Amino acid sequence: MNEKELYRIANDVKENAYAPYSGFQVGAALLTQSGKVYTGVNVENASFGATLCAERGAVAKAVSEGERKFRTLAIASSVGEAMPCGICRQVLMEFEPDLRVITGKDEDHLKSYPLSELLPGAFSLQK
Repeated sequence: MNEKELYRIANDVKENAYAPYSGFQVGAALLTQSGKVYTGVNVENASFGATLCAERGAVAKAVSEGERKFRTLAIASSVGEAMPCGICRQVLMEFEPDLRVITGKDEDHLKSYPLSELLPGAFSLQK
């Protein structure tokens, strides 16, 4: 699966986001090493700390299905390019420091980043 195809999946699923407070819809598509794709959307809550980001939603779906090895994450939003928040970066780092993160204003203007570049000096309990 190429970057554009994965981004299209994220872009399509973002329509399912629950964003009544911000209006900021986000979709994520997580490609695993096994070739499966898991999606997630942001789910807002009146108690903002209880809001779930699209990226963590996709990770939770993948992990609940037994996946632990991830290859690429595409993120699409209702306002164009969207980067993962700090919490999402740390959650993603738990599973795959070499993950590729793809985002852009549309499928013809994608940017790709290594997760390790987005979260240098990540927290770890491993020695």
